[in-house]
Amino acid sequence: MSEMFDAVDALVASRSALPSAEERKRLRVAHGLTLDDVAGALHVRRATVSAWESTKKPTEPRGPEREAYARLLKQLAELYPAPVPATFTGVPDPAEARPLSTGSASEAAVMTATENTQTPAPAPVAAAPAAASRPASTTRPSTSRRPGAKKAAPAGTPAGDTDPRFENGPLAVVDVEDGKVLAYCTGGLVLDVPAKSLPSLVDWTLKEAKLGQPKLSGPGRPADPLLVLTEAALERYGLPVSFTAEEKDAGRIPESHKVIKQLVRADWKLTKRGFGPWARIYRPAKGSDRQCVQLCIPSWNALDARFWGDAAQLPPAELARVLGVYASRVMTPRGSTAVTGLELMTALHPPTHAVRDEETGVLRQAETKTPGSLGSDPVDCAPCEAPDGHPVVTALDLPRFHVRGPAEKLFEEAYDWARPMTDAECTLRYLVGLDVNMAFAAGANGLNVGLGEPTHVKGLAFDPKLPGSWLVDLSHVDLSKVKVGKEWVELDSSLLPSPFTPKGDRPTGPAWYATPTVAYAQELGYDVAPIEAWVRYDNGRYLDGWYGRLRDAYLATMADLGVDADLSPEDFLAAMDGYKERDPELTIVVSAIKATVKGGLGKLRERPRGEGWRPGERWRALERPTWRPDIRAAVISRTRINLHRKIVKHAAFTGQYPIAILSDCVVYAASGPSPLDFLPYREGKPLPGGFKLGINPGLVKHEGTQSVLWGEEVRDKFNAPELNLARSIKDGTVTDADNGE
Repeated sequence: MSEMFDAVDALVASRSALPSAEERKRLRVAHGLTLDDVAGALHVRRATVSAWESTKKPTEPRGPEREAYARLLKQLAELYPAPVPATFTGVPDPAEARPLSTGSASEAAVMTATENTQTPAPAPVAAAPAAASRPASTTRPSTSRRPGAKKAAPAGTPAGDTDPRFENGPLAVVDVEDGKVLAYCTGGLVLDVPAKSLPSLVDWTLKEAKLGQPKLSGPGRPADPLLVLTEAALERYGLPVSFTAEEKDAGRIPESHKVIKQLVRADWKLTKRGFGPWARIYRPAKGSDRQCVQLCIPSWNALDARFWGDAAQLPPAELARVLGVYASRVMTPRGSTAVTGLELMTALHPPTHAVRDEETGVLRQAETKTPGSLGSDPVDCAPCEAPDGHPVVTALDLPRFHVRGPAEKLFEEAYDWARPMTDAECTLRYLVGLDVNMAFAAGANGLNVGLGEPTHVKGLAFDPKLPGSWLVDLSHVDLSKVKVGKEWVELDSSLLPSPFTPKGDRPTGPAWYATPTVAYAQELGYDVAPIEAWVRYDNGRYLDGWYGRLRDAYLATMADLGVDADLSPEDFLAAMDGYKERDPELTIVVSAIKATVKGGLGKLRERPRGEGWRPGERWRALERPTWRPDIRAAVISRTRINLHRKIVKHAAFTGQYPIAILSDCVVYAASGPSPLDFLPYREGKPLPGGFKLGINPGLVKHEGTQSVLWGEEVRDKFNAPELNLARSIKDGTVTDADNGE
């Protein structure tokens, strides 16, 4: 009988009503579950759970998955009842964000319990005001009230940490209003700050503020609290509002400054980079007791406008929201977006880990490196991977003023290629640009990279699974006849860039290439015979976790802006139209996430920055285990190859060829202004292996459209038939301004 009862229960559950897609997502987010968490528990794919939550066309689970999913949602609904609708519309009363006395533990507990409530984002194309398009946010209640307080941070603010050590979030923006020092935290919380000096502010932060962030990986450590000082706070604590010319050149205030002397008297120390825009104030750790506070000073250009937009000009509550969302989805900023990108790699793969002494039971750091990490000690790169001026290049004793060519130096860089338009292309009306989303992050996904020192070998057969640098002649690869999948196809090679060089020129002899480039030559159907190589037998997918964290951060923030990952091509283009205006603050977060990807990879090959360096001498960055130009080269190689593969498949199927490529942007001539006017979609499905519209990393979005006449006029004006139009396709403005690429 019990089996029959179980069968009846399962039959009832298989037809039980499920909440709406919006409610499903709300319940998952309220409990802090990711799509991967739910997918893993129900033994389905991540995309399946995403489809169940789709606000556009939700799918319904079936069979045992529906029964388990219904059970999950029922339990979550009991924990997180649907919020009572507000009796007002628009922005909450500004007076609802109130200062909190940090002495009340009971108040803090109540606040932690109430700050997780969120409602789902609206449909992507809703024509509502920006404030209405954000999920609702709540302020933590407090018995104290300050008239005229800033409004609670809008939606998109991360939920509070469950770790009681960090219940007030990862960071605070410190400001002074009406003579009071206030700390604006995430979630709309405002703390009273009693500190009268910078040393006492650091003490208060570590002892009372309950700021910080849990570790990102098992062997790692929690993030230090971050304080962002406004101009008013700088004045209150005796610091300059802006740098002098000398301080700007040095990147710090002088050690003779009175505030630094205050810190020294209080036994606080500064890192080697001194008191600059991203200062770190610490005392040497005693065992597991770490005492360190990071400062971010926007008026000293800590938040570079190329990557953070106008974040530095935001009011304190809004700035706390922007940095808080970034911290919760990426990590607490440790410096520039580039520095943070590099630090994220280390945080996810700490060089060492704690082991327990079998005799004493005490935890202590292991001397050997953590498996899968880069370890604690730097390793020298191969001579072909080294930039000019590196000590291993100097040791080669090359002639003075010698310029190394492709047969001596690895040139794996992003595309900068263009060609004149054909007569047929000139008869079309439009130039349409496609941009690959998070292209370099996608290039890092699943990539096998070296974890240790290189080994020099000769006569080794090429192994596409072995990361390294290979000296090989690829000049015989003829793009007029290549393999696409299992079939040979004929193409017009004069209209295609070579996949082997950044400028798209066909190689003329042996040259150094990273593993993905040589593997692509084999994929195109050609034999390769390396002359010599520097390979890394100790290897692994070091960047997978890094990619996953940044991908999820990007997708979650774009979803908050109304651009979901499961939209149809038409709906995706509509959702992307004007998405930046829906919530300018979250748009800043998107920009910072993308800059974290590119900057972090760039840091893997950081050059000397002043320091009185001379060619042949070591520079500071070389002492990091994360100074790894080979990893940077491999990611760029794979990113360039990924784009070329799409171009070849598109050309083989449609006969259309690009006229310009710049990094992750490619331009085609088309009869219409939309990507759908030339991308071969059939019944909503794209060309397999070709360009696909969507927000996921590796898919493409519309970069911009200009007229063919505009392109010809620009090239005539500059007398440059091969001027790279991809550089200006977005808005039609031809400029050489630094955009941070």
